[in-house]
Amino acid sequence: MPGKPGVYQFLNSEGNVIYIGKAKNLKKRVSSYFHRENYDNNKTRVLVKKIHHINFIVVDSESDALLLENNLIKKYQPRYNVLLKDDKSFPWICIKNETFPRIFMTRNPVQDGSLFYGPYTSVGMVRTILEFIRELYPLRNCKLNLSKDNIAKKKFKVCLEYHLGNCKGPCENFQNEVDYNRNIENIKHILKGNISSVKIYFKEIMKQHAENFRFEEAQAVKDKLILVEKYQSKSTIVSASINNVDVFAILDDDGVAYVNCLRILGGSIMQSHTLDIKKRLNETPEEIFSYAINELRNRLASDSREAIVPFIPEFVLDDVHFKIPQKGDRLKLLQLSERNLRYYRLEKKKIKANSKIVYPAERILKNAQKDLQLPSIPVHIECFDNSNIQGTNPVAACVVFKNARPAPSAYRHYNIKTVQGPDDFASMREVVYRRYKRLLEEEKSLPQLIVIDGGKGQLNAAVQGLKELEIFNKIGIIGIAKRLEEIFFPGDSVPLYLDKNSETLKLIQNLRNEAHRFGINFHRTKRSSGIGKSELYEIPGIGDKMVEMLLKEFHSISNIKQASLSDIQNLIGGKKGSLVFDYFRKSRLKG
Repeated sequence: MPGKPGVYQFLNSEGNVIYIGKAKNLKKRVSSYFHRENYDNNKTRVLVKKIHHINFIVVDSESDALLLENNLIKKYQPRYNVLLKDDKSFPWICIKNETFPRIFMTRNPVQDGSLFYGPYTSVGMVRTILEFIRELYPLRNCKLNLSKDNIAKKKFKVCLEYHLGNCKGPCENFQNEVDYNRNIENIKHILKGNISSVKIYFKEIMKQHAENFRFEEAQAVKDKLILVEKYQSKSTIVSASINNVDVFAILDDDGVAYVNCLRILGGSIMQSHTLDIKKRLNETPEEIFSYAINELRNRLASDSREAIVPFIPEFVLDDVHFKIPQKGDRLKLLQLSERNLRYYRLEKKKIKANSKIVYPAERILKNAQKDLQLPSIPVHIECFDNSNIQGTNPVAACVVFKNARPAPSAYRHYNIKTVQGPDDFASMREVVYRRYKRLLEEEKSLPQLIVIDGGKGQLNAAVQGLKELEIFNKIGIIGIAKRLEEIFFPGDSVPLYLDKNSETLKLIQNLRNEAHRFGINFHRTKRSSGIGKSELYEIPGIGDKMVEMLLKEFHSISNIKQASLSDIQNLIGGKKGSLVFDYFRKSRLKG
């Protein structure tokens, strides 16, 4: 091997890349792996035993070797290289690559020509920035294809956002593309931290408006300028002489290294991001630091030419000047970055400690199987509840728990179709039948346990629905009566009373309460919709409260028409009652 800078690859007998490294001198670095005195850990010995073939690439400089190593590691993801935490869960701000670009938050940056700013460690920070941007610039948030042809053909109409002043209506060509893109350029400056250029732009526009005696427009621009200055003041201010500088710090901790980067722009800290890197071969901080600096600069799209560091990394970048501060503002920034790392490590340890407190689902479900005498552990449980107000707008709800936890995406609600009037038993039979008929037709898995909110009557009705489908003996089913929390079983008139501290009882209560909440919410929505369409609203002086009282008492418009004047007045008062009675009497006379 040549004694020049480059990158080497270790391959196993199957031809897979198992390790990638960089070297100032390829010959010395690779040969060091085969000196027994250098086997300082078992992982290195295991790696060397698996090496079957070695490839290498010679480059011109150490900087090129660092960049190439970074790219190859991302491509091959070798087993024995350091493991970098995936950042897909971090939020980014996206400026979409499209005509009249949208700006929004995303957690999955994709290479489609769009611009991504971040990653940010706080969703709250991203939302604050986006709110600030929308206060400054009215932008569209729709997903319409605003091509020139579509706009020329007048395919779109402005929406409510235009009328609220949140968008200037590019869909109808009320705002041209040049003006829109000028705003986008200013937003890019803000996201890059170049606040001064945006302030200069606003000052020039404000001056032009004032010179043309357009004082209201000048005041509007001034308000935006104040917003920009407030946004800048919220950033941590450092010395104005420190501009476009990156600050890097590293913390080595028991098999994991943490590396933080602070981006300094315009005298303010604009971004902070931390990597946690899991060691595979007990890599030294110097080895990890070079890799992490390159990775962070790529992620944060940094073009700074100065980097503040605690020590000079093993590999340096040709176009970056590394400084180890001894005093002054640069040293304070380095200490701030190191302090961020200590807090980050502490937070990680707290999260790790909390993650060890595992939700005891397995124990709870085993206890439920034992207490309820079920043939299998009830991993999948479903609970049904009927909801109506004296027969009006009857609905039913089905909630699903998996591993003793709610699975909201599987919740379902039902309008009762075949039952007239307040008949909870028939409603329960209908909804249970419909639910499992659908599951059987779609060949989906059935639950191990069904919980019915109600006593023996509702339980028997649900059992009837299961028997019609011939699956009664395939699913466990119980009913829970709310008054005494009695557990009923099919064919057994004697209820089961569980201890009030029983985990099984608490699980059943959680199911029942969740089904009740879900059903009530749906019922309220449906009832509000039904009230909104009621003929009662045609009567002058009759509002929501009166309509609800009348429907609750008489159940239907036809019953109200047949009611006596005294009955109606006793319910809603003499004056209002006369209005309702006279209205329907006139309609009867017309009929």
